[in-house]
Amino acid sequence: MPLTGKQRRHLRALGHHLEPVVIVGQAGVTEGVIAAIEQALQDHELIKVKINEGPETRQEAAARIAEGAQAELAQLLGRTALVFKKRKKDSKFEKF
Repeated sequence: MPLTGKQRRHLRALGHHLEPVVIVGQAGVTEGVIAAIEQALQDHELIKVKINEGPETRQEAAARIAEGAQAELAQLLGRTALVFKKRKKDSKFEKF
């Protein structure tokens, strides 16, 4: 279910102070990167991903990250993507 504008705004506010948890390197978005992102999302629900130079643009990389992890892209600001995926149990985001 896509996020509403209000939900995105709330997630951006919560994610402002976060540091990138996963860094996408020169190889781009690989299966290993997707696995690391899925694990981080399971642990934190809301993460930042730093996208470095690679074979694809940062917009394409952010879209592949969201699609591969079955998550929502809350924000893409410069080279940093804010990604959200609500846990099924014990979620901190009950309103979503």
